[in-house]
Amino acid sequence: MATLALSPGLLDGHQTAQRQHLAGDFGQMDDAAIMLELRAGNMAGFDFLIQKYRKSMVRFMYRMVHNQAVAEELAQEVFLRVYRSRETYRAEARFSTWLYRIATNLGVNYARDTRHERTASTVYLDESDPETGTTPDVADAEPGAEAKLLRRERMEAIKQHVMALPERQRMAVLMHKYEGMDYKQIGDVLKLSESATKSLLFRAYQTLREKLKDFI
Repeated sequence: MATLALSPGLLDGHQTAQRQHLAGDFGQMDDAAIMLELRAGNMAGFDFLIQKYRKSMVRFMYRMVHNQAVAEELAQEVFLRVYRSRETYRAEARFSTWLYRIATNLGVNYARDTRHERTASTVYLDESDPETGTTPDVADAEPGAEAKLLRRERMEAIKQHVMALPERQRMAVLMHKYEGMDYKQIGDVLKLSESATKSLLFRAYQTLREKLKDFI
């Protein structure tokens, strides 16, 4: 997979002044206008978009592939495709919609290409933060061994059943539950009407409720 050399300052947080300068230049502009700046040759606009969306792209990819290194590589590929498309970009849809459409297609293609290589994973859908690698506590008190086991079983069941959903239902659930996207945004990414998106999510959650009834 081709990769794009991203500015180390944008990735490690050491160039605060550069970030503040970019925010000052582009913070009041919408994303489509920034893309038009990039199309005109302003690379600072591209750096700003990477800064703004990188974490959410890594997180979204992580939900699909359950591997942090792969998620980071795929997120980088998303931005590479954005850069390659700068000359033909048209502000016909929200930039974020276009970005998630690229990410969804990459994630789906990766899942298809590696299906024969993947085995049951020990990474759980809600277990860790792909940016920090940390596991959030369920409560302040340290849970007992039985509670830990039940939580682990529940997370494994959720992961398995979400990933077993039909492709569009799976993508819709990931965007709705984990990215906080509304019906219209999801529909724009998947090229569905708002009512069709509601129906798709209804079927997905109905399936999950049935499959997970022992854990509810």
